[in-house]
Amino acid sequence: MTNVAAQLTLRPLAATQQADWDPLVQRTTGCFMQSWAWADFKELEGYQTCRYGLFEGDRLVGGGLFHIYPHSHGANLLLVPGGFVLPAGRESEGMELLLQQAKLLAQDWGAIALRLESPLPEKPDYLQGFVRAPVDLLPSETLLIDLSPSLDQILATMKPKGRYNIRLSQRHGVTSEFTRDPQAIPRFYDVFWETVERQQFFGEPYGFFINLCQTLFAANLAEIGLATWRGQILAVMILVYWGDRATYLYGGRSPDHAHVMASYNLHWTAMQRAKARGCKCYDFYGFSRDPNHAYARFSRFKAQFGGTPITTIGAQDYFFYDRLADTLIRVLSRIHPLKSAPNP
Repeated sequence: MTNVAAQLTLRPLAATQQADWDPLVQRTTGCFMQSWAWADFKELEGYQTCRYGLFEGDRLVGGGLFHIYPHSHGANLLLVPGGFVLPAGRESEGMELLLQQAKLLAQDWGAIALRLESPLPEKPDYLQGFVRAPVDLLPSETLLIDLSPSLDQILATMKPKGRYNIRLSQRHGVTSEFTRDPQAIPRFYDVFWETVERQQFFGEPYGFFINLCQTLFAANLAEIGLATWRGQILAVMILVYWGDRATYLYGGRSPDHAHVMASYNLHWTAMQRAKARGCKCYDFYGFSRDPNHAYARFSRFKAQFGGTPITTIGAQDYFFYDRLADTLIRVLSRIHPLKSAPNP
């Protein structure tokens, strides 16, 4: 007898379906930004979120979590960080249902486009209606460390400078610890913000990390890492666990005592901790082989750990042209108010 696939339908996810949603995402996209807890965090940050599931009968097989930050000017974007979860063999059908829902949300929320962050290395046919976005919300290039081999084998695949600096940090007595204690948040932020000011890059405010850590800590999805030497915290990170991947999401280092190589100790400890937890991959989350890229300086540091550079298709936009036209008319009318035609 030929098995006929059940009709594919889309409907809102209930809170009770989190236990089905998170494992599905972990098996497919692998991106923690499609997790239930991440949507909870975005709501604390002022975003509106909608969770939709694709079902074959009663079985959850895909879906997506939409986010939007409402702006009064009306040129809002629907965001799907990490991309949709689409059932194998029915990707185009699932995408069509999700796009139909996106159009309805766009009408309700005043969005002009859907921005989808895909982890895919090549653009599939079902994304042909999308165009490359001008800005990435997630890094489109990263560096992945394979955690499957033994610790000795992982060390052996690093560059000589990487191995040397890890051992040097150990000889100096640097120690690294990981914790979900909220009291570690200000200790992390002090070093993070010092790094922001010194290296002149954008840094999120303290309240952002309060919301992020408390949400992900409660879901057992993240930890703060602190590298200490003689009582002083010299390097910090936030490490996110999702499925078989550990991701270095945020970090910073003090310029003090650079000779003890605290950052090397912290990342090596994080890799060991992730491997012990069952992770198969350590994601450095942001990397570039371009020497002129803004990431170039810290990419040279990350490259000392070996690994494989990965490039994805990056952010993709799908425009709702009717919404776009209406928004442009409103914006232009504010700049140059339309005048009535003179009487003949």
